[in-house]
Amino acid sequence: MFTLYSFLYTIFIICLFPYEFFKRPKDIRKKWISDKLGLHNLSFIRSPSMSPLRIIWIHAVSVGEVSAALPLLKSLRERYPQKEIILSTITDTGQKIAKEKAPEGTKIVYLPFDIASILRAVVKKVRPEVLIVMETELWPNLFRIFKEYGIPVMLVNGRISEKSFRGYKKISFFMRRVLSYVDFFGMQDEAYAGRMIKLGVRSSKVMNLGNFKFDTRPTSQVPQWTEMIEGPVITAGSTHEGEEEFITSVYIELKKDFPDLNLIVAPRHPERFKSVEEMLRSKGLSFIKRSEFSTPSLTLPSRGGQGWGGDSELRTPNFKLQTLKGIIILLDTVGELSAIYGITDIAIIGKSFRGYGGQNPFEPAFWGKAIVCGPHMENFPVIKDFFRSGAALQVTEERLYQALKDLLFSPEKAGEIGLRAQDLYRKNRGAVQRAMEVIGKYVS
Repeated sequence: MFTLYSFLYTIFIICLFPYEFFKRPKDIRKKWISDKLGLHNLSFIRSPSMSPLRIIWIHAVSVGEVSAALPLLKSLRERYPQKEIILSTITDTGQKIAKEKAPEGTKIVYLPFDIASILRAVVKKVRPEVLIVMETELWPNLFRIFKEYGIPVMLVNGRISEKSFRGYKKISFFMRRVLSYVDFFGMQDEAYAGRMIKLGVRSSKVMNLGNFKFDTRPTSQVPQWTEMIEGPVITAGSTHEGEEEFITSVYIELKKDFPDLNLIVAPRHPERFKSVEEMLRSKGLSFIKRSEFSTPSLTLPSRGGQGWGGDSELRTPNFKLQTLKGIIILLDTVGELSAIYGITDIAIIGKSFRGYGGQNPFEPAFWGKAIVCGPHMENFPVIKDFFRSGAALQVTEERLYQALKDLLFSPEKAGEIGLRAQDLYRKNRGAVQRAMEVIGKYVS
């Protein structure tokens, strides 16, 4: 079965390679192809003084997983200062966040292609002590080759959605073999742990550690440019296709009662920034792109109004912004959303209205902000605890307007919901510490 998987995977990579290569900016193409082929520029491993078993490899696919891994990376650096840490990602945005926020000295790379010959060459060169995989990145050859060289494989902050579980069950004969190469499964909750056991993993290898994201601490300092914002703020975070349009429609209705209301829209995927911008412009809405003004000077670029909508004074070249009031801000940057919640009054969770599974509710909970979700939060079962505790509201698209209106008219109610969310956040911390206790059994 591994032979068939490897054959199909290789064909897939060959077909997709031109697109994956050329979609990336020119300045990162060389590093991407080098890393994907296992030719990582890791000069420290060639040092004559480097003894075996001095490297910890962590893999986190993209922004969400990298963010969840940050408290673990910090704990590893503090406990094992003499060891080298490699952090691999799949996406470019994951690389960006890793480079900005990972502890100093962390080596940031792309995960190599899941091809046995490439992985063997990497393992021989790097000689990691342990491989720690975040969440549900299940790479058959990666697990198999690492175990082939006697390297422990751990999965932490693990989750497996009902949809993924049903899919894996259909190929359980293969997945059972893949999962057998993993030494330990640290899952986010009992439901995920139970699903992993049902896929054939021995219960002795599975533990409910809790969710790392309760241990994630967004930067305590909000961006400087947010000081210009006046009036209440709604932030629609990590939105998916279709959500921005109906949320902005709700916002337009709300402005009839709250003319100073601001809306920050943060699309989940950077490749959608342009389409969301075009949607806002097509509706004739007054909006500002975060990327089009500089933080130090807080000054707009000279673009003759291109990229702006609505208010004519915003189109003046080099107009220095004093205040932002009653406007939409398109957050077309990566890495600021978690801090933006610090100046938010109400947080709308993306992918919970359109799409499936929901997005991270922990960041607004950290700041003690009122959380509003749609009907689809399947990827975050812990949200049920939020609902039971009155720490979040769940509404349909049709009820979103009324829910937001009620909270804006009753800021004390919004504040109470936020405080309950913050209390729940604090009570659930400790997953990283529990994971560190297990990791200690595999790291010398």
